[in-house]
Formats: sequence, C-alpha cells, structure tokens
Amino acid sequence: MGLELEPLFQAWSYFRRRKFRQCSELCSQLLERPPGEQAAWSLKTRALTEMVYVDEIDMDEEGIAEIMLDENAIAQVARPGTSLKLPGTSQGGGPSPAVRPVTQSGRPITGFVRPSTQSGRPSTMEQAIKTPRTALTARPITSASGRFIRLGTASMITNPDGPFINLSRLNLAKYAQKPKLAKALFEYIFHHENDVKNALDLAALATEHAQFKDWWWKVQIGKCYYRLGLYREAEKQFRSSLKQQDMVDTILYLAKVYVRLDQPVTALNIFKQGLERFPGEVTLICGIARIYEEMNNISTAAEYYKDVLKQDNTHVEAIACIGSNHFYSDQPEMALRFYRRLLQMGVYNCQLFNNLGLCCFYAQQYDMTLSSFERALFLAENEEETADVWYNLGHVAVGIGDLNLAYQCFKLTLVNNNDYAEAYNNLAVLEMRKGHIEQARALLQTASSLAPHMYEPHFNFAILSEKVGDLQRSYTAARKSEEAFPGHVDTQQLIKQLKQHFAML
Repeated sequence: MGLELEPLFQAWSYFRRRKFRQCSELCSQLLERPPGEQAAWSLKTRALTEMVYVDEIDMDEEGIAEIMLDENAIAQVARPGTSLKLPGTSQGGGPSPAVRPVTQSGRPITGFVRPSTQSGRPSTMEQAIKTPRTALTARPITSASGRFIRLGTASMITNPDGPFINLSRLNLAKYAQKPKLAKALFEYIFHHENDVKNALDLAALATEHAQFKDWWWKVQIGKCYYRLGLYREAEKQFRSSLKQQDMVDTILYLAKVYVRLDQPVTALNIFKQGLERFPGEVTLICGIARIYEEMNNISTAAEYYKDVLKQDNTHVEAIACIGSNHFYSDQPEMALRFYRRLLQMGVYNCQLFNNLGLCCFYAQQYDMTLSSFERALFLAENEEETADVWYNLGHVAVGIGDLNLAYQCFKLTLVNNNDYAEAYNNLAVLEMRKGHIEQARALLQTASSLAPHMYEPHFNFAILSEKVGDLQRSYTAARKSEEAFPGHVDTQQLIKQLKQHFAML
C-alpha cells in the first residue's frame, strides 16, 4: 500500500514549488466536498493571484492619457534641476548629445531598458502618439490601464465556468474581520480581478477593524489610491504606514508617488532618509541612481551605480549602465570589461553582443567585432533588434572606409525597421558624397520628421541647403538644430554665417 499525501498538504506543496495550476485544481476538488474548507479557499486565492502577480514597484508605464491629461502639474516653469519634465536643465558633466544619443525628451539613452525610460514627457499630442512607450513596440500604449485590463481578464482564463469569487455578492465587512482571509482576498481582488474599487473598500474596512494600527493595510490603500491616480492621498497613506513600520517597499512606493508628481528632489530625499535606516540597501541606492540619470546628471548616477555594485556585484542594471557610461565617455576598453562581466553572469542576448561588438571595434580588437555582431544577429528576437545590429555594422563599415558595405547595411536597417531615423540620416550623408542632392534631401526630411529631437538631420539639411543656395531653408533647419542641441559649435557658426549673408542682401 503506497503512502498517500493528504490532499491539502499536497496542494500546499504544489504552491511552495510554484506549480500554481496544479495547486488551484487540487483546491477546487477539495472545495467541491461538502464542508468547504477555509484553508483550501485561501490557498486557491493565493495560487490564482501568484499566476498573474506583477511587482507594482518597478512596473510603471505612463500612457498617453496619463501624460497629456495630467492634472497634477505643480509648476509650469520648474527651477533648473528640480524637474524630470525639463531634463536638459541639469547637465552633470556627462557626454553631450554629439557623443551620446538622446531620447525624444532630451535624456541620454540609458544602458538598461526600464518602463518609461524610453519616452520621457512629450510636449505635444502628436509627439506622444509617435513615441514608443515600451521597450519592445513602436506603438504607444494608449493608457497605463491597458495592462491592468489584460490582468483583469485572467479570471476568465483560469476558470472557464466564470470567476472563482463573485465579487458583487461578497460581504466585504464579514471578510474584513478575518485578517488572515482578508489579506489573501485583497491580493486576489487587486491583482487577479483588477477591481481596484472593491479592493479599496475591503482595505478600508480591514484597516478600520485593525483600529488603524496595521501598517500593511495602509500600504495597500496607498497602492489603490496610486492606481486610481489620487497621488496625494496615496502619499498620506504611505507616510502613515512608515511611521508605524519602516519597510523598504513602502519607501519605494512613496518615492514612486513623488516621481509621478514630478518632484525628483523630494524622491531623492526619501531614498536618502531610507538609506539612513537601511544602510547599503541596493534597491534604494539604485532608485537614487535612476533619478539622477533621468535628470541628466550622469556622473553622479554612475557613482551611485558603483555603490550598488559594492553591495551586490551581480546587479545587471548597474553593470550595464556603468558600461554604457564608459563607452560614451570614450573608454571602450573599460566598457568591454563590464559587458564581459555580464556575459560571465549568464546574460546571453542580442543587445549584449551588439554592445560587445561596438566596444571591440572602438577598442581596436577587430578580430572579435564581426563575430560578436554575427552572434547578435543570430540572437535577435524581432526586427527592431536586427535593425540595431545592421545599423552598428554600417558604422563599422564607415570606420574601415568601405562605403558600399555601409550603404548596404543602412539599407538593411531600413528593411527591418522603416522608422529608423538615424539610418535615414546616415544614408543621406552617403548620397551627398555621391552627389545625389535630391535623394539626400528627401532622406534628411524623412529623418527630421521621424526624430525631431535629433540635431544631426536638421544640421545636415542646413548644410545641404546652404550648398545649393537655398539660404532660407538652411537657416530654418539650423535653428531647429540649435534648438535640439544648443551647444553645437558648427550649428552656431552656420547661423552666424547665414546672418551675415542676410545682412548683405
């Protein structure tokens, strides 16, 4: 006679081993028996929640609705260095846009893709629609609620007969008096059903039952308020929770509220106060580094990323960002060491080999360059990644003087990604060298319409127009170039030259 595990213990074992589907099915069988067990019910809610659980601290996508219809604007003209909406105001000794490419909002491209780092805050609705809002798609997400709607449909998938718990018939006041069941139920409603209003009602009743002494419920109420866009109310709840119980998560949530309210300096203060109470906490140091990076203070961000590595020398984000910073500071050998470290840690993807290929090329290790790019092409998961690799190969070809190969590489970039503004710009330069003026002009106009934040297409168009004698167009394009990169000396000289022309007329 074989040893049979008690079914509830078996379900708990499945849960511990993260086999949530089997755990949920076993709990369903237990609940079909006459006395419905509370333990099985609670375990099933937890298993269903874990299937769709998303960490609220890091996952934060701002959609068009959140950005363009934001009513929390405090100062229209913020002081330099105090706003994420005007990142160009606080240059912290980092490389200029001539060396390091920038995003549409004017921030340098970071070494690590995070939600909302790709975009910044566009100034017009047209720009907002054009901007890619996530790392993988070129289309904007219409609203942050898009992801939450998808999460809310999870109940239909896990239970074809309908939702496991019918929220409309639930007596929340009764469950609020049972703390152990209430917490599992809240997480189920919030993450699995995505019903923020009912989750908030349950949390309010439960915190009242706990006589406002349970810090956990205050954090959950704050999360609900944040999801509903009530940031000031969320701030009060998180602060109240911190008075009762110091928790790293709560500090991260509070800082997230201030970042959404465009108060990076307050967020930095919150992180620094947190570090006094939790010295050496990696997530807090990393939070500080991210904010400095978003405010264009690259050198300070790099220092904090180094502090992260002192505490956790396998932190992928810190290694990638420091490597990226060394590369753009003209230290490809140093960048190569950091990217090699990522490779040793088991990171094996297209982006890493792409970066390794570039570092090898600029560090004059030509034997490794092409093999790295070949590996990157092999590992590319989508057309955008393939386009990046071909674009970089085009640069390598220009570097070794093979302009025909460069032309082919940039063409292949556009085959894979038709919106690649940098490739249009470089193709235009090659066409100018061949003397094809009209083709170069058309390509530059395409590049400047796709990426108005880049100064190169505007400047090249200004030079081209000046050569063919179209001074008015040249001046207009030069002004746009100056707007995109005020410190560009060649643009300033061209404008000065054009003004002298106009004065003579």
